[in-house]
Amino acid sequence: MIIIRPYVTADCQPVTEMWNSVVREGIAFPQVEELSINEADAFFRAQSYTGVAVDDKTGQVVGLYILHPNNVGRCGHIGNTSYAVKEGLRGLHIGEKLVKDSLQKGAQFGFRLLQFNAVVASNIHALHLYERLGFTQLGRIPQGFLMKDGHYEDIILFYIKLIQ
Repeated sequence: MIIIRPYVTADCQPVTEMWNSVVREGIAFPQVEELSINEADAFFRAQSYTGVAVDDKTGQVVGLYILHPNNVGRCGHIGNTSYAVKEGLRGLHIGEKLVKDSLQKGAQFGFRLLQFNAVVASNIHALHLYERLGFTQLGRIPQGFLMKDGHYEDIILFYIKLIQ
């Protein structure tokens, strides 16, 4: 069974490897630079919350998400998240567990809404998941994401209410 728990420093190596894998793929995260191990622990601890998905039988870290404000001040009540699932384990609904957990944690942290700023249009599995979980599509930005191979893809913005 997959459990999701808070990040601890002992998770740094596998979590950083997962994060950097998504960055290297160049098809989802906006970041271009990978995190060094020294940067990574501080980065994951600086989030409002970093959740880690773990296989409770093997202890293997299989996914993660970061939760933080989407903006500051008068817009600080809107949260934002990024998700990563270990290569080779995608399609096993780990991402769905991460998203559902982030909705609960977001509300616990007082975020009224969760907003996704840049879901790449070709990420059909994420699009279907967010729609199935009740997210509302805000709009589409043509050619808003530079793919690793140099072409541009549209990005789609989503939100969901966490606190009424």
